[in-house]
Amino acid sequence: MSPDLDRSRPIWKQIAAIVEQRIEDGIYGPGSRVPGLHELAAEFGVAVSTIQKALAHLKTLGLIRSELGLGTYVLTPEERQQQG
Repeated sequence: MSPDLDRSRPIWKQIAAIVEQRIEDGIYGPGSRVPGLHELAAEFGVAVSTIQKALAHLKTLGLIRSELGLGTYVLTPEERQQQG
């Protein structure tokens, strides 16, 4: 488990917050691909299912979209407006 994570709060929520911050900071810019499930799982030292839960949460917030077989992408401002 990544040293940035602690067991006092749900791990998936912490990972979702980190990825959300990376989106806000432009590390994962609009339209860019978010690292894959296995890549993020390795980075944070957690199970793929934990990453899936974190990304599902970000999807419900309207920050990302998934394309089957292609990956997960940060929504552009235009895509966010279309959802809202």
